[in-house]
Amino acid sequence: MGTLWFNGTCFTMRKENESVSAIYIENGKIRALGNKDDLEERYGGNIEIKHDLQGKFLYPGFVDSHLHIIGHGEKLIRLDLSEVNEAAEMRTLLERNYKETKEDHWVFGEGWNENNFPDRKIFHRSELDEIAPDKPMFLTRICRHAALVNTKALELAGITKETKDPNGGVIVKDDKGEPTGFLLDTAADLVKEVIPGASDEYVKQALTVAIKDMFQVGLVGGHTEDLHYYGGFKQTFDQFLHVINGNEVKFRAHLLVHHEAVAEMEKEGYEIGEVTPFIELGAVKIFADGALGGRTAFLSDPYTDDPSTSGVAIHTEESLQQLVKKAREKNRAVAIHTIGDAALDMALTALERYPVKEGRDRLIHVQVVDDSLLERMKKLNVILDLQPRFVASDFPWVMERLGEERIQQSFAWKTLLNSGLHCAGGSDAPIEPVDPLLGIHAAVARTRLGEQHEGYLPKQKLTPFEAVQLFTSGSAYAIEKERERGLLAEGFVADFTILDKNLFEIEPEDILHTNVMMTVVDNTIMYQR
Repeated sequence: MGTLWFNGTCFTMRKENESVSAIYIENGKIRALGNKDDLEERYGGNIEIKHDLQGKFLYPGFVDSHLHIIGHGEKLIRLDLSEVNEAAEMRTLLERNYKETKEDHWVFGEGWNENNFPDRKIFHRSELDEIAPDKPMFLTRICRHAALVNTKALELAGITKETKDPNGGVIVKDDKGEPTGFLLDTAADLVKEVIPGASDEYVKQALTVAIKDMFQVGLVGGHTEDLHYYGGFKQTFDQFLHVINGNEVKFRAHLLVHHEAVAEMEKEGYEIGEVTPFIELGAVKIFADGALGGRTAFLSDPYTDDPSTSGVAIHTEESLQQLVKKAREKNRAVAIHTIGDAALDMALTALERYPVKEGRDRLIHVQVVDDSLLERMKKLNVILDLQPRFVASDFPWVMERLGEERIQQSFAWKTLLNSGLHCAGGSDAPIEPVDPLLGIHAAVARTRLGEQHEGYLPKQKLTPFEAVQLFTSGSAYAIEKERERGLLAEGFVADFTILDKNLFEIEPEDILHTNVMMTVVDNTIMYQR
């Protein structure tokens, strides 16, 4: 039996301004599009359920092309510091969190960002010791490429003034060589290794809370990378299978596999591809560098506001190439985190040396790109995974990091799209809010919330149609699902995001005041306002 959705504006996303007023569904797939009278005449005997859209606006289901779902859940259930705008406020919240933390437990905080503080203060471990003298503390920076820890945490990890920087990381030290408690990239892993492992119940809670929140902001799915951080592949993957059961919870989860989790994936008998109708294993994830906020993104020239560093390469050029080669030996695509231009250069060299055989490679973030790198990307079978909301979070301070000349070739979403490269849109939650409407707004307006100006690098603004494409057909193309997801068309999945506004006609600031009325996956209502 079938379902009829009618009395709305249903944007097909096949081309701009194309819409229908009704859709007929059978077995979770779109059977026909048109108007109510026509579809009732053709399929009346099979229509069992009717949904009146009451004039609302239906889009192909929004999919976040890059995030960390469990990390997003952690942000929701742990102390969230991402909206804190003063160091004093952060200290007050940490003091309260310390008092609420049980004995023999770690004190955690998520998402602090010194660029939000007027004085750009980064706490010293001695200050954290005053707050938590007897409990280890681990505070993740907004970029997730740096962390602050207190002395107790350093002691448990065995980090002293004699400890050398690990490959791909920096233990920040003072003039006397003593660790300050600020750890960059893989240096933070030294402490993570001594944090007690996450329980099944904890992972389940974080995943459940995250997916519920994603439904509420209109997301029908996400491409996520979580399988290396919560007790290993099996423990984490089992919870995905448990939570996204295809009955109470239908959510399209595409799971990138960290290169260090691949061996356990193989041991458990899994391979890249569909595992259930709602869960897929995807490309091999590799980090090439860090992030601009902590100055760990790997640049070809030093940071403008700190000429002593050009960032951090997580791998040597040779080791990065070997990771790509290893993936190719099993006919696997790779997804490489690359923010700085030097990291992108390394990644492209590896992809050029070992071209993809099956699937599509993915370059995640791609924030600093010069003309020569752009031309090289155009010759490869790659999808660019963009995070438009970075514009709203990183400007204006990122101009200090990169300088006037280099910033002109950064965050250049329009240039990338106009070059013919395929692009998808994600949030990188928990680093950014998971709400796709915030990403769409940032792509269109290129301003921070509440700002009134023409936008940061206004020539790089996308049209509303281009911005919505990132989160629909772009996300589908990234995982070779462009023939069954991301559009309203016959044979495509019945995944819908239903809003109370027409994103293609309203002013950019009104995108921020648009409400999600319904989120539908496999013709099943997973959220209703």
